[in-house]
Amino acid sequence: MPQASIREVAKRAGVSVGTVSNVLNRPDLVAEETRARVLSAIDDLGFVRNESARRLRQGPPTRSRAFGVLIEDVANPYYTDVAQGAESALNADDVDVIWCTSNGSTHKERRALELLVEQRVAGVLITPVGLDDDRLSWLRAQGLVVVVLDRHQHPTDVCSVRVDHAAGGDIAVSRLHALGRDRIAFVTGGPDSDPTTERHDGARRALAREGGTELLTLVQDTMTATAGQQAARRLIDLTPAPSAVFCANDLLAIGVINELLRCGVKVPEEIAVIGYDDIELAATAAVPLTTVRQPRQELGRAAARLALTEAAEGIDHRHRHVVLTPELVTRDSA
Repeated sequence: MPQASIREVAKRAGVSVGTVSNVLNRPDLVAEETRARVLSAIDDLGFVRNESARRLRQGPPTRSRAFGVLIEDVANPYYTDVAQGAESALNADDVDVIWCTSNGSTHKERRALELLVEQRVAGVLITPVGLDDDRLSWLRAQGLVVVVLDRHQHPTDVCSVRVDHAAGGDIAVSRLHALGRDRIAFVTGGPDSDPTTERHDGARRALAREGGTELLTLVQDTMTATAGQQAARRLIDLTPAPSAVFCANDLLAIGVINELLRCGVKVPEEIAVIGYDDIELAATAAVPLTTVRQPRQELGRAAARLALTEAAEGIDHRHRHVVLTPELVTRDSA
């Protein structure tokens, strides 16, 4: 995508150059309707502020410049662990890191990527929400290295690191089946994503292989501990209630355990619970949580190594796709 000038933006929006400058620097001075026209023109033309364009014209980024780490949810310990792993590997190579979060919003993801381009980062490590081939091509045109984190489906022509989540789901349900639990519920939340869909697929695969009743799926609005508490109340109301629960992450599982105990349900005697991630809180839950451990920091470190290698090799770089394997961590809940 070619770099547009501020004059082209002004012409497209039918305003003065000064008005465009105000939208970029003092949007409170510009009427809402005018501001919307300018922002629309910026989107259409792929405009990056002149200062950034000036810097970008100096040449492609080098390894000494910062990298962006754009994660989906900074409140989720899983994503912060991944980002910390990436940061530690980049810092070890004397590279600084700018953290951003999308909060699951394609709009916020786009704004964060634009900010990182303006800051002249060498590249971005991203757990994508709306990153597509067009947006990736735009990032490439700005000279950025891009590495995708923890997604099976992603734009072509990009390095990636992910976890085999189908194997993780299989591990969890196989454990529950080995404990003699055949009425199993899968609790997940929020919009479908590659990781949660693959965990569900792996759970169903194990159930089909091991034998047992159909996997019951409960979908909550989010994947938080509060959502887990709500799911537990739904599970208790079922007839018959499940004998085991596999949660799509540890926060859900911790919420499920807390609410089951509050309602007088014994864990694991009456209902066994397995989580996913192995965040720090898992071992300190009211009933220490059996979970599927993701190599979270290694995921971030591997992505950082790919990014640094691509930045060093330039056009000679060949993209790689790294797949890590999760493992079961057995504690008291299952």
